Amino acid sequence: MVSKVKTLEVIRRRLAAPRAARDPRARLLGNIDGPVSPQLLEILERPGRPASVLVALLERQGGPTVLFTERAAHLKEHAGQVSLPGGRLVAGETPAEAALREAYEEVGLAPAAVDVIGELDAFMTGTGFTITPVIGVVADGAFVATPDPREVAGVFEVPLPVILDRTAMSVGYFERHGSRLLTYELHYADKRIWGATAAILRNFQDVILDESGT
Repeated sequence: MVSKVKTLEVIRRRLAAPRAARDPRARLLGNIDGPVSPQLLEILERPGRPASVLVALLERQGGPTVLFTERAAHLKEHAGQVSLPGGRLVAGETPAEAALREAYEEVGLAPAAVDVIGELDAFMTGTGFTITPVIGVVADGAFVATPDPREVAGVFEVPLPVILDRTAMSVGYFERHGSRLLTYELHYADKRIWGATAAILRNFQDVILDESGT
C-alpha cells in the first residue's frame, strides 16, 4: 500500500518516471458506455483545440494543497464551474507557458513562483479541447490569490491528501452529444469538482499512486 500522505519529493519522482503515452482520443473513446454517436465522432475527427491547466501544489504550514478556481457566472463556456487555472494556448506557447500565463492572469500567481515539475497525459474533452495538465510547486507559503473578476468568481484550496484519496471520488456517467460518458466527481466542503477537472485529478491519482513507481 502507498503511504497515506504523499510528499512532494515522491510526487516529483513519480512524474519524472517514464510511462507509456496515452492517446487522448482513444482514452475518451474508452470512457464511453455504449455506442459512440455521430456527433461525438465528428468532434473526435477534428484537430483538438490545445489548452493547458496548472495543478498548483501550494506548500502551506498545514501541508500541501491544490488551488482551484470557480469560473465567473457570465463566461460563455463552463460558467460557474470549478476548474484549475488555465486556458487555450496561443501561437508559439508550450503547455507550461500557457498554464503559467493563465494562472497569473486569473489569480495573480507569478510564473517565477512556480517550480514546474512535470506534466500529465493530454486529456480530450467532449467539447473538443485537448488539455495538458502541468504540475507545479509553489513554495511561497504566503501566496494569496487575487482573482480577476472578469474570469474568476472565487478561489479555494483542497488538501493534497484529499486529492489523492480514491475513496473520496465517485464515478458515474452523463450524456453528451448522444453518448454516455464516464465521469468523476469530488466533493470537498461545499464545493463540487467534476467533469474535465475531476478527470484530470483522477489521472493525477493514477500517476502518483502507481505502486510500480519508486
